[in-house]
Amino acid sequence: MNPVVVDASALGAILFEEPSGTLVWPRLQGVTVCAPTLLKFELANIAVTKSRRHPESTEQFFSALALVIDERTDIVWHDVPATDVALMARATGLSAYDASYLWLAGMLDADLVTLDTKLAAAIEE
Repeated sequence: MNPVVVDASALGAILFEEPSGTLVWPRLQGVTVCAPTLLKFELANIAVTKSRRHPESTEQFFSALALVIDERTDIVWHDVPATDVALMARATGLSAYDASYLWLAGMLDADLVTLDTKLAAAIEE
């Protein structure tokens, strides 16, 4: 199967049932989904932010998060080298967080699935 790297904007849209998740879901079917371990923490932050805005849905957000964090998914997790990511961030103008997804996609020769416009633009460069 072809590897695909997914970032927090894309997986978060699916996980937390945002409308844009319907755009992402088909791109993750029939592929090997890969991500830097950073994704777990970015998704945790999204869950915390959403639970603060919608406390009545906290259990739903954290249950969805547990599906990914507790590795009950088929995501292949990768550690990425911080120095390489920092160099890529410096060269592209991205945050180190976003550069970690771009670096991994480059290393795996994989497509990068993102809803982040700045990250998507960096893919084209």
